[in-house]
Amino acid sequence: GVGGIAAAGAGSGLAIASRVGPTELPQTVAGFHSLVGAAAVATAVGEFLHLAPLGLLTPVSIGAIVAATYLGAITTTGSLVAFGKLNGALGSAPVSLPRRNLVNALLSAVSLWAAARMMRSPTLAVGRAALAACTAASLFVGAHATLAIGGADVPVVITCLNSASGWALCAEGFMLSSTLLTTVGALIGFSGALLTQDMCVAMNR
Repeated sequence: GVGGIAAAGAGSGLAIASRVGPTELPQTVAGFHSLVGAAAVATAVGEFLHLAPLGLLTPVSIGAIVAATYLGAITTTGSLVAFGKLNGALGSAPVSLPRRNLVNALLSAVSLWAAARMMRSPTLAVGRAALAACTAASLFVGAHATLAIGGADVPVVITCLNSASGWALCAEGFMLSSTLLTTVGALIGFSGALLTQDMCVAMNR
């Protein structure tokens, strides 16, 4: 059951953490953040597949589902890229497409389109296509935005992604009507944002 799955996850996390040295903590945090993001996307998609056939989708639930998908997907690929840069699997030099900010903004707008499309027609077929587009665009944005950051600034990116994972959790709280998830997610989101600001000031970024 759920208890067994939680125990297996806790055991796996403990086994991994016990082999990590102090200098490897940043990439380990990034790796675990990618799992948080993937879980947020999976939960959002699962909730949509549960509510849509029953005709129970509301504007609030659709907004929460799209927000969790968007933030979760960005956290997933952004954290994986951050892990690769810190672990040496990827080069530390910035890599990006021309006019990267415009590209990221346009692809992020896909999430707004997905929410609007689902609100206009909250059906299973329309929602699946909209969520697929939102997920694909957000996965690209997460990787592209993080690849454009130099290796020295990746720790700041990790704290920013930590904040994003918190807001994804907060969206899940709205989606599942869970006060606990909403509260914990807001705490993580705000603390991650404040930590990111402090690090930017300290590193003169």
